[in-house]
Amino acid sequence: MPRTPVRSVIPPYILRKIIDNASGHQQDYARRTLNHVQHLMAHNWQKPVAPKNAVGGHVDREIYDAQNTESLPGTLVRKEGQPETGDVAATEAWDYLGVTYDFFWQAYQRNSLDNQGLTLRGTVHYGKDYQNAFWNGQQMVFGDGDGEIFNRFTIAIDVVAHELSHGVTETEAGLIYFEQAGALNESLSDVFGSLVKQFHRKQTADQADWIIGEGLLADGINGRGLRSMSEPGTAYDDPLLGKDPQPAHMRDYIQTRDDNGGVHLNSGIPNRAFYLAAKALGGYAWELAGRAWYDTVCDKSLPQDADFNTFAQFTIRHAQSRFNKATAQAIENAWKETGVLS
Repeated sequence: MPRTPVRSVIPPYILRKIIDNASGHQQDYARRTLNHVQHLMAHNWQKPVAPKNAVGGHVDREIYDAQNTESLPGTLVRKEGQPETGDVAATEAWDYLGVTYDFFWQAYQRNSLDNQGLTLRGTVHYGKDYQNAFWNGQQMVFGDGDGEIFNRFTIAIDVVAHELSHGVTETEAGLIYFEQAGALNESLSDVFGSLVKQFHRKQTADQADWIIGEGLLADGINGRGLRSMSEPGTAYDDPLLGKDPQPAHMRDYIQTRDDNGGVHLNSGIPNRAFYLAAKALGGYAWELAGRAWYDTVCDKSLPQDADFNTFAQFTIRHAQSRFNKATAQAIENAWKETGVLS
């Protein structure tokens, strides 16, 4: 059975900044989380199997409570047909798993992450003051944060959708998690994460904030979220977190061995390309630009080691074949503005 590497929402470089700049318990929490992330990245989890005879349009969810342990999945606290638990984290996880399912079904007729009705599982209250959330190929896992730097990780719908969207990319494109292909992998999760939030709020491209992780940073932290798709490099600037290091243009592309070759860093470039395309096309971003990106992810001829240029060409081609030349031209212009195409 195929195996899937873990994807976590807080990149290692943010945790390292906290370790460098914080002290006492904040430093300890960040160090413990970073060590755990590195352990997870080295672990491969079995992919789950969808239930038989899953009917499209009907989400199947399960929420578990780890009760501040690191045992997965934890105690089952809610499944379909059962009432709310009264636990805000469990309720947020439940609701946002459902919204993510509804988005993919209504926008792209996709039946869950694997398109076969996969049960969406989430575990809340993972670890003690755990500063991350992750998708391990089987389920979502949410830490509670420390309340000083990060709030609970169920608070941001785009974080939930970002992590779940890794499951879509793994099922369809299988982009390798390294350098430009890995940055595309991360960018796709930001794209669909942002689209799920926009879909939930019924926002057009003009109305959206294009922030990933809105609400995740605790009071007192100088930042709007983890990343800005509209202006990469501007999401935060804080004594503990440092300054958002994402580039927005190929001239600033970061060559590094860290972070799997900069997958969370250089994702800012395709993120901005998507934002520019969505803004130029107007209306709901999931209808034109989002559809071209989704069609590209589902194109089995997309190489697993695709670089930005290759991916860009695929999005233009799909925009032309599904829509028209004007849509394709707007997308091409966006890739040119970020320096991916000349």
